[in-house]
Amino acid sequence: MPVVRVREHVNPLSRKYQDPVIPPDWNQIYRVAQQPLHLDIGCGRGHFLAQMATQHPNWNFLGLEIREPLVHQANRWRDQQHLGNLHYLFCNANTSLEPLLRSLPHGTLNRVSIQFPDPWFKRRHQKRRVVQPELVSAIAQFLQPGGDVFLQSDVEEVAITMRDRFNENPAFTATSTTWLSENPLLIATERERSTLEQSKPVYRILFIRTEDT
Repeated sequence: MPVVRVREHVNPLSRKYQDPVIPPDWNQIYRVAQQPLHLDIGCGRGHFLAQMATQHPNWNFLGLEIREPLVHQANRWRDQQHLGNLHYLFCNANTSLEPLLRSLPHGTLNRVSIQFPDPWFKRRHQKRRVVQPELVSAIAQFLQPGGDVFLQSDVEEVAITMRDRFNENPAFTATSTTWLSENPLLIATERERSTLEQSKPVYRILFIRTEDT
């Protein structure tokens, strides 16, 4: 299947991305909807999640991506591989995450990953970054106690900002005070592999959702 060519970046503040997505019927999406769920925000072409879904059939995997053509392509690949524990959804996470998480089968969200998000370097554009306080709050509300959040970027300033946003929320505790030297999920994204092949650093951190008090 030919690779779909799409714009590398889209502005999440554009009007076309402001309407929240209508949550699907998860019982129609997944073969077993009650399995633990791993949510990948900004999944790109979805190859990382496809490998995860293949290796972990007792988990469900959901990828959110704002570039619609990539979602259509990823779901076609998913269908060709007959993966009943994997789905990709076109949406803007900053407007759709809370209603999506609220619609999930209760207690299923156990992992969230945000990997190599668009950096939006210019200060006036940083409000376009995906990790905003509201997104962190939504994850804190629905992630199961003991669940984890994995963050990584090849841009240190972006990684620091993501880390600080989760550190600011009392629901999360970092598992280390320094960047992780290895990817705890053991499967690398395309961007991660490319970065490491160029001998460039990757800045990683893992947070745990603390027990509710």
